[in-house]
Amino acid sequence: MQIVEEYTGHVEPGGVAARRVLDALTITKISVGPMNNNAYLLVCRNTGDALLVDAADDSERLSDLLGHDDQRPRLRTIVTTHQHPDHWQALGAIAGQTGCFTAAHPADAEQLPVPPDRLVEQGDTIALGDCELSVIHLRGHTPGSVALVYRDPNGHPHLFTGDSLFPGGVGKTGSPADFRSLIDDVENRIFGELPDDTWFYPGHGDDSTLGAERPKLPEWRERGW
Repeated sequence: MQIVEEYTGHVEPGGVAARRVLDALTITKISVGPMNNNAYLLVCRNTGDALLVDAADDSERLSDLLGHDDQRPRLRTIVTTHQHPDHWQALGAIAGQTGCFTAAHPADAEQLPVPPDRLVEQGDTIALGDCELSVIHLRGHTPGSVALVYRDPNGHPHLFTGDSLFPGGVGKTGSPADFRSLIDDVENRIFGELPDDTWFYPGHGDDSTLGAERPKLPEWRERGW
């Protein structure tokens, strides 16, 4: 698996992975599957413990991303951000290969092919070696959609949003009520709590920052999607 070390937030579908190196954590992004889903491998640099955000598809490429030698990270947890099938096609295979724990919100858990070992809700934390991620429940794209935030003590926050927040808008919703629920949660639980320099990593496409998207919030609410 080729991994480039110059991280821009953009990866090509089916192309090489890109790694971002923080003081305590590395973040590696790869695009997999026919819907160009992003999967993110987070590794604690001190312990080698790893967490995968969405085993979306292409278990062979995700396995190659983890590596096959004795120095490879130890995958401890897979977090599935929500119930839509394009985000869990490789969940059973990767969990079976590694014996790792799986986690998801209870409102989406029954739709997953592997029953989660751990149910996570708003405000919960997930340990990753010496690092910690916080769970943000964002209701609307699906009932149990979650985001994860890593608050880097030596830098800005890093936010993994699944399909609830993208550059240019919130995720797709099925009704006006679901849209209002999602835009309210995104505004209150993300933009209301995290600073502009927060870098966010969506379930498809390129990354962005909250500062780049914050001025657009009124426009998103007005247009209704």
